[in-house]
Amino acid sequence: MLADNLGKIHREIDAALERSGRRGEKVRLVAVTKTVGPEQVSAAAALGLRDFGENRFQEARQKLQLFPGLRWHFIGHLQTNKAGEVLAGFTLIHSLDRIRLARRLQSRAERSGREARCLVQVNISGEKSKFGLSEKELPDFLEAMRDFPRVRVEGLMTMAPRVEDPEEVRPLFRRLRELRRSCARPGLELRELSMGMTSDYVVAVEEGATIVRIGTALFGARTMQSER
Repeated sequence: MLADNLGKIHREIDAALERSGRRGEKVRLVAVTKTVGPEQVSAAAALGLRDFGENRFQEARQKLQLFPGLRWHFIGHLQTNKAGEVLAGFTLIHSLDRIRLARRLQSRAERSGREARCLVQVNISGEKSKFGLSEKELPDFLEAMRDFPRVRVEGLMTMAPRVEDPEEVRPLFRRLRELRRSCARPGLELRELSMGMTSDYVVAVEEGATIVRIGTALFGARTMQSER
């Protein structure tokens, strides 16, 4: 089942790229494994997947130890006091959303002699239940990142509302793409757009996603809550 699911996802991503005129481009599939055990992580890795996403450090710790050769993405809200541990174990943090967190990542990165690779989370829908910067806050926040040279901002991330018809969230994905274009500058290219999950990743790719975060469509219904 896992191989079939992965094949279907790849086909749908390729078709979405072609429809949007992005033929030949690549979209990184992050397999969301919050409620998935080590056996399924191993099986997914055996199929060629290398990017895996977790929401909480405590739940991810065992998998990080078991699979150090994989690229781990931190896709949940990051508490400031966990910044050092997450920096040590994860390749990319998708949820940078406040100066205090940037300051802590900068400090931890200085101590360890490494960079904190991050995406800035934007609350493009304006939902009070979601973390992230507003559109208005984003430009000033990106400007402030000049003060944190070890925090490398590689792009933007957003989470769309749950809807029955993914076409309803297309304008949100399009808006994030427009924000990337308007905010990018030399030295801050914002190449990555992390947007799209099981219910809406096809639309997200059509609107420019470079990273999609998928759990349910890959591993099955028991990961329904894990992509957020």
